[in-house]
Amino acid sequence: MRIIRLDTTSRDTVKVDSVNIDSVANEPQEVIIYWTNKNAVGVNFNEVAFVNWNAGGNNSISALFHGNFERKYQKKLLSWKNNASIRYGINAQEGRELRKSEDQIAINSTFGYRRDSVSNFRYSAKFNFNTQFANGYRYPDTERPISKFMAPGYMFLGIGTEYTHPKEDLTLYLSPITQKSTFVLDRTLANEGMFGVTPAIRDEEGNIVEDGEKVRTEFGVLFTSGYTKKIFENINLDNQLSLYSDYLNRFGNVDVDWQLNVNMVVNNFVKASIGSHLRYDDDVKVKEDLDGDGDLETLGPRIQFKQMLGVGVVYEF
Repeated sequence: MRIIRLDTTSRDTVKVDSVNIDSVANEPQEVIIYWTNKNAVGVNFNEVAFVNWNAGGNNSISALFHGNFERKYQKKLLSWKNNASIRYGINAQEGRELRKSEDQIAINSTFGYRRDSVSNFRYSAKFNFNTQFANGYRYPDTERPISKFMAPGYMFLGIGTEYTHPKEDLTLYLSPITQKSTFVLDRTLANEGMFGVTPAIRDEEGNIVEDGEKVRTEFGVLFTSGYTKKIFENINLDNQLSLYSDYLNRFGNVDVDWQLNVNMVVNNFVKASIGSHLRYDDDVKVKEDLDGDGDLETLGPRIQFKQMLGVGVVYEF
């Protein structure tokens, strides 16, 4: 299709231009996308079977289901990063009940603003939430849960500054004003004072006079670091560190949450990972039945450590 355009700006001459509308319509148009997303779901398997095996052993199978969902908004000097992660693992072993091996719900959101387009620093506000799906037990005792959904649940909310390295995939965040809330919404666990909440007040006979608190609130300083790097072809390192200290309750005692993972890509669908997870929280006291009378004695805080190895199928979309 063509259209004729007349230029009548001059009395003496008439200029005729022809424009091809079809060619203009076919030219690529610029589309600005502010939102980007990344999703991945998968399952890891581990299986051991024995037939007439001299050394002995129990047949077992374990599975870990996981999902990771990311949403990022970027417009000029504003950024908003959101991430939700879920993990749930089970283990079945011959002659033993089905047991939970891993359980996590994590949500992270960071809002940032840069003063100019070349600055590596952002004014940031960060939100973090963690809890679990199902009851946790101190196996083989499955009568008394030691943790439940929202028992505990952790929430961090703070403002600070974030630094992003211009070349390396490195992020540092410091928040001098951070609120940490610990939720223990189960009444039994709250009365026992689990996970640092104030326990119930009891009389001399052990009867509850005043229920324990279900929420513990702290104000302190939070530092987080995230670093990912390709160390070999199809092998990536992911390091996540979080340090928190409460101003009012023994300032200087640091809560540590450190995850280190090595991810290996076999192909587009098969991936393997080796990882470790270390935690230390001064408010989380280890309890054990030392004399076998059924009562748990408080031993104090301990370092929590978990090591993981998995090979499985991952679908990204």
